[in-house]
Amino acid sequence: MNIAFKHPRSANLWGVITVSYILGIDTGGTYTDGVLLNFEGKVVVAKAKAFTTPQDLTIGIEECIDNLGEIDPKQIKMVSLSTTLATNAIVEGRGGKVGLILIGYRPTGEFPAQMISVVSGGHDGLGTAKCELDTEELAKVIGQMKGEVDTLAISGIFSISNPEHENQAKELVRREWDVPIICAHELSSSIGHYERTVTACLNAKLLHVISDLLVAVKEVLTSKKIVVPLMVVKGDGSLITEETALERPIETILSGPAASVVGAMFLSGMETFLTLDMGGTTTDIGIVKNKYWRMHEEGAIVAGWKTHINTAGISTFGIGGDSYIGVEGKGQLCVGPTRVTPLCVISMRYSYLIQELREIHRSKALNGTIFDGQTLDCWMLVKKPLSLESLSRDEQRIVKGLEDGPHNVKFLKERIGDFVSVFALKSLEQARIIGRISFTPTDALHCLGLLQLWNVEASLEGARILATTYGSSIDSFATRCIETMTQSIALATLQSVARKQGYTFDITKEKNFKFFLEPFFKQTKGDLDICVPIGLNYPIVAIGAPVSAYLPEVGNLLKTEVLIPEHSEVASAVGAAMGKVAEKITAIMKPGYKVHAPWGCETFMYSEDARNRILTKGKEIVLENAKKAGITNPEIIVNQDRVTSDTNYGEVFIEEYFEIIASGYRQEECEH
Repeated sequence: MNIAFKHPRSANLWGVITVSYILGIDTGGTYTDGVLLNFEGKVVVAKAKAFTTPQDLTIGIEECIDNLGEIDPKQIKMVSLSTTLATNAIVEGRGGKVGLILIGYRPTGEFPAQMISVVSGGHDGLGTAKCELDTEELAKVIGQMKGEVDTLAISGIFSISNPEHENQAKELVRREWDVPIICAHELSSSIGHYERTVTACLNAKLLHVISDLLVAVKEVLTSKKIVVPLMVVKGDGSLITEETALERPIETILSGPAASVVGAMFLSGMETFLTLDMGGTTTDIGIVKNKYWRMHEEGAIVAGWKTHINTAGISTFGIGGDSYIGVEGKGQLCVGPTRVTPLCVISMRYSYLIQELREIHRSKALNGTIFDGQTLDCWMLVKKPLSLESLSRDEQRIVKGLEDGPHNVKFLKERIGDFVSVFALKSLEQARIIGRISFTPTDALHCLGLLQLWNVEASLEGARILATTYGSSIDSFATRCIETMTQSIALATLQSVARKQGYTFDITKEKNFKFFLEPFFKQTKGDLDICVPIGLNYPIVAIGAPVSAYLPEVGNLLKTEVLIPEHSEVASAVGAAMGKVAEKITAIMKPGYKVHAPWGCETFMYSEDARNRILTKGKEIVLENAKKAGITNPEIIVNQDRVTSDTNYGEVFIEEYFEIIASGYRQEECEH
């Protein structure tokens, strides 16, 4: 897929004026997008899309850059990368196997880790050790986890007050075992041990995900002789260096959605709107008011995991163009959250799958769910395992059976001559060695003639199988799939607005909401007792390749304007190119005018002295950090929040929070 155009260079009597560009890349679960941005004129010079290739990310990235057309590497001053890979990995439960070592704390909730152990130690709120770190116990834990996990997260109780035991444990592990390690205090200084531990676990889980991406990008850039700084979009829309992203990949969660907000604001020219970014795997929704977007004040929540990562206030939902459509029985249809490869896409290369689907339909093996899936599901080899011997016997046979191309389970069984293990399929899918192919909203659009990019015949065969189980014609079934998608997007929009206002309920799970939802979705039906119209008080800026198929009807439901701006299909790549580098520090003033700041703990006689110290020292530090990051003419922003409590004795001071930010563009971006 190639979308590209060139921008003429300006020339005058003195010769050619060289134009400098920023290369923006967005690697999503389905597509990798690229743009060339004339930074000085803020003009999109070229844009391109290519399929993301999870088996080898370099293939998709290189194809995307090639589709931009001829590029003079000397004109590229910076490459900026956004991605949804980290977010998608969390939503889909993928990533490395994590071992979690808790110090002085018994787990009271679930953690995203495969092995969890507790050792004695930890501190109290004042930073005093409750007891010594039990190094003998820790050594046993290390021995148990060796070879069983890919990365380690270490979290001690009140490590934000004193990280001594976390650091000791990290040093001991390093002496015994060469494994990536992250300590909770290195990622968060906020109160909340559970959230801080979850953040550390997710960071450990994502280390290989982001490392693979950055290695792939660097490899492609090197091959094209583009030797410039590589920056990565954080979840708040600002940029960090590749070195920071490798150490703290958790900061890239919601990177793609944050970049899309920046891109939507730039492309639409609007100052107040709801931005909806729909990709293959997820739909991400954020709200911008007067050019500022809401931030997650208490940390982002992704796939139900609450973190301490400061991100744009974006809600992520498992709804996308490649969402898995499941039919469990007559009239029972669900969409997502799992992402699969559409039948129509893969059949462009492997047309024999159409015949396999016909055989499935003729065999009447249509009802019920199998192996956490459906009878029409096909499987393909995504990447070859490093060693076949590391797999079980059943896993090895499945991999060998898929070496020449994807197959349905019925035909895979014939190829390997034996029963296909449900557990082997699931473990290989979780390890991303094999991937699922099935019916998706993209297939439904092909069935209805609303999209004709790929193999329509494959989509029709898949729909025929599911429609039989659903109890309808192919057209009726495909139409119902699109209606379900539209309703899901509208519900996600309402859920995002509810979260913005501080409500925590889930619209789809609250039984009492059903009384309002049916008349909301059927506002023109005269046989209903009530009418429930809902209007959104600002427009929707819709971005992403599939939005034109769904968002107009969403706009009708919510009685608001929907704008799909030019270049919306590559908005995240545009936002990545438009991103600023930001350096930030936080400090807190407590009662007694005690200042807790990155440079230490200090006590002052008067509040004004404490406040002046924070502002003076804080600005000095962020300006120095901004200089090191290459930011020219940084803008200083200070956010202050004073917390008090009303009592019978009057107002009582609790704390005052300071956030000092220096942001701007790097030197390379400003030199022409």
